[in-house]
Amino acid sequence: MALKFHPNPGTILVCKYEPGFVEPEMVKTRPVIVITPRLRNRDGLCTVVPLSLTEPSPVQNYHCLVQLGVTLPHPWNGNEGWAKADMLATVGFHRLDLIRLGKDHEGKRKYLQRTIAADQLRLIQTCVLHALNLGHLTI
Repeated sequence: MALKFHPNPGTILVCKYEPGFVEPEMVKTRPVIVITPRLRNRDGLCTVVPLSLTEPSPVQNYHCLVQLGVTLPHPWNGNEGWAKADMLATVGFHRLDLIRLGKDHEGKRKYLQRTIAADQLRLIQTCVLHALNLGHLTI
């Protein structure tokens, strides 16, 4: 189900990159971190950085290990992930969803609604600058 609202920067979501993206672009469903606030005249779009549970080899200055502050459910099963800032993308809300946690005792769906800590978001933003060859700028 697609998001119907613009998530705050730092929000942990899942992004369905397929269909439409083609390798070597990101083509899997992945957890992502929102890095942009709602922009005027850009309804239905936000920029995200995907996360990977696998450490990149080699680690570059546009990768960083992010502490999520929460354990993600299956199939990710972790409380940290590698931000792949070189793979940032502006995507439509139709690709984004909250991470599903299952159902409660009444059968209602439960979702992860969490943002990462401000220092972790800043770390990702710094990696984005490096990915865009703007590492000489500061935030």
